[in-house]
Amino acid sequence: MSVHIIYYKDGAKMMRPVLTEAEYRSLRGSARQQEVLKAVHKGDMKAKQNLVQMNYSCLPNDDGTLKGSTRMSTTVGMDIDHIPQGELQAVRERILSMKDELGLLMLELSARGEGYHLVFRRRPELSQEENLRWAANLLGVEFDKGAKDITRVFFTTTEKELLFLSPQLFELKEVERVEFSVESQLKVESGKDPLNSETTSNSKLTDNSKLSARREAALSERSGERTLNSQLNYHGIPYSKIVDAWLDGKQVKAGDRHRTSLILADHLRYITDNDGALIESILRDTPFVQEIVRERGENVAQTVKSAQGFEFLKGIPKRLQEALRRAGVDSDEDTAASDGIVSPSGDDRGAPVMPKRLPKLIQLLTSKTPDIYKPAVSHAVFPALGAHLCKTRFRYIDNVEHEATLMNVLMAGTGAGKDCISGPINHIMADIRRRDAENLAREKAWKDEVNRRGANKDKRQRPEGLVIQEIDADMTGPAFVMRMAEADEHFLYTKLNEIDQFDALKGNGRGGQQFQIMCLAFDPDNRYGQTRVGTQSVTEKVCVRFNWNATTTILKGQRYFQNVLTDGPISRINFCTIPEREIGADIPIYGTYDAEFDEELRPYIERLCAARGTIDCPQAFKLAKKLKEECADFARLSQSRTYENLSFRALVIAYLKACVLFVANNYRWDKTMEDFIRWSLQYDLWCKMQFFGEAIEQANNDTTSSNRRGPRNLLELLPNVFTIDDARRVRQKQGLSNEYKKCRKMIDQWVSRKYVTRVTDYSFKKCQ
Repeated sequence: MSVHIIYYKDGAKMMRPVLTEAEYRSLRGSARQQEVLKAVHKGDMKAKQNLVQMNYSCLPNDDGTLKGSTRMSTTVGMDIDHIPQGELQAVRERILSMKDELGLLMLELSARGEGYHLVFRRRPELSQEENLRWAANLLGVEFDKGAKDITRVFFTTTEKELLFLSPQLFELKEVERVEFSVESQLKVESGKDPLNSETTSNSKLTDNSKLSARREAALSERSGERTLNSQLNYHGIPYSKIVDAWLDGKQVKAGDRHRTSLILADHLRYITDNDGALIESILRDTPFVQEIVRERGENVAQTVKSAQGFEFLKGIPKRLQEALRRAGVDSDEDTAASDGIVSPSGDDRGAPVMPKRLPKLIQLLTSKTPDIYKPAVSHAVFPALGAHLCKTRFRYIDNVEHEATLMNVLMAGTGAGKDCISGPINHIMADIRRRDAENLAREKAWKDEVNRRGANKDKRQRPEGLVIQEIDADMTGPAFVMRMAEADEHFLYTKLNEIDQFDALKGNGRGGQQFQIMCLAFDPDNRYGQTRVGTQSVTEKVCVRFNWNATTTILKGQRYFQNVLTDGPISRINFCTIPEREIGADIPIYGTYDAEFDEELRPYIERLCAARGTIDCPQAFKLAKKLKEECADFARLSQSRTYENLSFRALVIAYLKACVLFVANNYRWDKTMEDFIRWSLQYDLWCKMQFFGEAIEQANNDTTSSNRRGPRNLLELLPNVFTIDDARRVRQKQGLSNEYKKCRKMIDQWVSRKYVTRVTDYSFKKCQ
């Protein structure tokens, strides 16, 4: 038996409602049909009423009429109108490229040539409108709302306008099609046989009341599944309770549901032995997933399959660890998986999550630090470590030699615990402070001797070798230049409790000199100094070698740099932060920095002090190239000029950290260094975008349209198959220019990088 299609001819309803493929094509190909369509194309809209009319969405009444019919067929007719002429081909290609996913059975150009009619398989668990909305979301188009009426007819065109016709439209029997129900659809999505003997035997369940009965039966069956799922558990805790703890009472909003279901599926792999069927069952039991299945026809099995395609990392993601704790799962080594790398998707704030396995030196320096402070400490120790290197250079991937020029600002809320960095830094700087103390004593003795002599007496010259590396936070510009001149190519170092203590260096002129020093301190072979007439004044030209740490609140830090957002200091500084603790949380407990700690630290410091010359670290060099490509990839996909500009020097900072670790580790490289440096780079860029990204974008673009969340991967925001206009709309929503040339250039770059393939001149498809 062929498919039910109601048609009208010459304005009169044809009483035979069932067509074969041959009859269907004959109606389209008749000479009269072609003449009528020619008249329509010439502008005779009255002639349109004489075209053959067909219905694809309902079953007729017993007398063959449509009026008042409430019985849905197993196909859905959809109308897409008013497509701009330049986009017609792209929309057509998009529909045809997704015909399998859609279940496409017919596609034709509409009578006026401004849109398309298409027929696709009905998803029985969805209403007529829900089916239309699901298909529209899949294809990225708007549908004619009139098609919500299942009795809606479509003016059929000729064979020439028929773009696609599946023989399956005429091959499937009525019973099989009508009974492709909720239950069988669920089985299809889980990879099982969609039709069984029991289903095909129920041959007459076609009206609304019986369809409702089937739905209720399906819900009852699903209810039984929930009972079964509630009995499944992890360490004695039902999975449903773990999922509730994972959601933590948060409502998953429209627009975030698919992404959240994918992340949840990813996390469930760690506590289900990566059992796809079990993960799918748990997801189907989750209310927000049920919503998107009902509204969009979400393919849960495909979601699980996508999650299983992610790299399976050692260790349980932090969000899941917290959920397990809240759900009451006993914490043990297996659950915590403390020797692995946690989920790369970021912690609850979106910050990249610190690797659990750290380089030995970083592991030692954070060993006395509470977990909440470890990311900040692991960044903040590098300026002090780098200050131990002297006359040592590392060749970067651009063939420029850099010294270990490292500066760090910790920005966190009031009372966040910013002093957490002091303990490790004090012990790193202990040897330098001992040398400084000796030279400060020599300097004081010389000053005392000079002061005892009369004004006309010969005075002994300033002692040589007064290398004093740690300087006072409130040092003036001339004193800074003098200390730098006497340092014999060693780094000066200071730790500022507040960033505005830098203002002592700004001088008496127009100001801003402190920012100039920040920039020069990063740049190789810079020149800085002053020329004075007085015999007692400091006249020197020096190369600024100045590593430092500073802490500040977030608001104060943003204000401090607000006038130099695009002038260079921010990109040259390594930033870190401390997450806000919950109100009433326990006080973090520090370990004790004892003699044993100092003894473990000593060999690392000695290796840094002993290093000289240009040091080659091929692994760090190779990693820098790899990270450069990763940053470039994200910049291309996000189209964020701010991110790209910040990434250039952030990459240099990450490379110098890698080289410091390499030297301190006795010129040996290991995998933990690569993981740590990659995270360090991502964390630094995350902080910069979080604290300054929006302000920098506004300063560069002189506009208020920007994205507070930082750069987004534009490709992820586009459908699987998309047009240039789709991309232009996405760019506009993200605060980027939607100018055609810029959008075209972006997509051409994506094509060359093999992110997408070209379908037509105006449409593109994502690569796997």
